[in-house]
Amino acid sequence: MPPRLLPIGLPAAAVVTALLVSGCSSADDWSRPRPKPTAIGALGPGFFDPTAPPAPAGTITPRPGSWDGLRPSKGYRVVLLTAGKDARTRTLASAVTKWADEEHVSLKTITAMKPTDFIPRISEAIDLSPDLVISVGNDLVDPLALVTASHLDQQFLVVGAELAEPTENVTAADWTGASFRGEGLGMSSSYDPATFTPERAARAVRAGVAAVLSDLTGIVVWLD
Repeated sequence: MPPRLLPIGLPAAAVVTALLVSGCSSADDWSRPRPKPTAIGALGPGFFDPTAPPAPAGTITPRPGSWDGLRPSKGYRVVLLTAGKDARTRTLASAVTKWADEEHVSLKTITAMKPTDFIPRISEAIDLSPDLVISVGNDLVDPLALVTASHLDQQFLVVGAELAEPTENVTAADWTGASFRGEGLGMSSSYDPATFTPERAARAVRAGVAAVLSDLTGIVVWLD
């Protein structure tokens, strides 16, 4: 199902209530303790070179499909953080919700509607204490760079973009044609909106989550 737009300017408790109603793929209201989620399965050959693990902020280029055998346990808690109504962002958000549905992930969606909402909405996502925050939309890259380094215990996955200087808790899934890294660096010369296809977005979500589940975090997962 597509991401739901949440009311702007509500108190935190009201936003959380709205999220509980609008969350996809879940009867879990996140109010109860549960066992720590686990990774089910294993990475296939070629996801990365175990003899030369990626350095912090390094890049790996997994073999296509090498992430297919790894998935989160049922009830893995994810917040989809989204900003922007453009087709690229909608495609990425749809890929996240479809993946969550297929893998029985407990998903809540927070949508930032204007620049003054970006950092407050990121903070709301963190306050929900999910296993992972997945961010889609170029508008969130610079705000994430301001916030994520102060919350190293919270894992983030940025899909279709990346932070210029990610900390160990921020992983990106990116490709040629995407790779926006913040306003200070401008748009990549290879940026191409046509590369944001449902198929590529789905691969990016699955490959990025596989990296996080394997503790290969703070890196860029390159899909070309």
